[in-house]
Amino acid sequence: MSATTGKQSAEQRFAQRVEGALAAIAERQLDTLLVTNLVDVRYLSNFSGTNGALVLGAEERVFITDFRYTEQARAELRGGFEIVEESTDMMRAIARHLRGRAGFDEAHLTVRAHRRLAEAVGEQIELVPVSGVVAALRRVKDEAEVAAIAAAAELADEALRRLLQQPVVGRSERELAWALEREMRELGAEGVAFPPIVASGPHSALPHARPREVPVERGSLLLFDWGARVDGYCSDCTRTFAVGAVGEEEVEIYELVLRAQRAALEQARAGTGCAELDGVARAVIEEAGHGERFGHGLGHGVGLEVHEEPRVARSGEGKLTAGEVVTIEPGVYLPGRFGVRIEDLVVIGEQGPRVLSGIDKELQTIE
Repeated sequence: MSATTGKQSAEQRFAQRVEGALAAIAERQLDTLLVTNLVDVRYLSNFSGTNGALVLGAEERVFITDFRYTEQARAELRGGFEIVEESTDMMRAIARHLRGRAGFDEAHLTVRAHRRLAEAVGEQIELVPVSGVVAALRRVKDEAEVAAIAAAAELADEALRRLLQQPVVGRSERELAWALEREMRELGAEGVAFPPIVASGPHSALPHARPREVPVERGSLLLFDWGARVDGYCSDCTRTFAVGAVGEEEVEIYELVLRAQRAALEQARAGTGCAELDGVARAVIEEAGHGERFGHGLGHGVGLEVHEEPRVARSGEGKLTAGEVVTIEPGVYLPGRFGVRIEDLVVIGEQGPRVLSGIDKELQTIE
């Protein structure tokens, strides 16, 4: 593929995203939409800096930033946005481009910023709080997004394989977490999707454990939850290993979680309800008498953020759609003893999932 063709393809993708946002604006009977969440800004415009806002409408398509980012914006922007430089009062610059009923994402505009914006627009503009207009568009990934997420998953897998070529016994959780992050960066990741979780023995019973200066011991379970970021997109995977020989109960719980995970994967397809899919895995664990020890949801969407819509949980709403990228990650956690979580990253399809996580899920023994 030539560079020109690639650029045109990118322009087309961002143009389609903007058209989707315009349709959502019209559906909500808005005249303009203010986008301040930087993840949404990147999704619609490709801008990856840390200060910028979009105003989008039938007659408005502007990107507003300050002097520090104008050159970056000229290089990165897609979607046909005009660049407006404002280094003094962003809210007044934004106000000049809002029209009629102007929507803003109430989850991403502070009370202070809203007050300043209201003062700037006066009585001519109606500020309308809306929720998740762009986040809803981000749920279904296009081919380029899936390719970036798949690349991040492949890179993260390779990083863990490299890490496990060396012994883990005697190394601290924190040392292993840093080594895993270093491997990902050396393989080309632009960063980590989130700080890696490395938890051994009783510490693995904490679903979001923070790595400690505690050495890994033989006879324990060792949990890794890690992800890379490539081209802005995240991966997310969890694997639990046996460090040397472990007890029968650890093996039994591991096999239980693996059965639950595989049962959910078999039903992970377009049209399956988010709560329904959570229930598939939960039923397996509840039948074994450990339902109260599976306290989190089965999974979540992954994209430009490592946690985004949809929520695959008991309280999850709606059905899965082809093209969504979600995690399938049941777990059982026995406080003070050990925990097991097995997580795959998958692309939802009409007939079933495409699994992006490549590390073997059978219980592996490492040293």
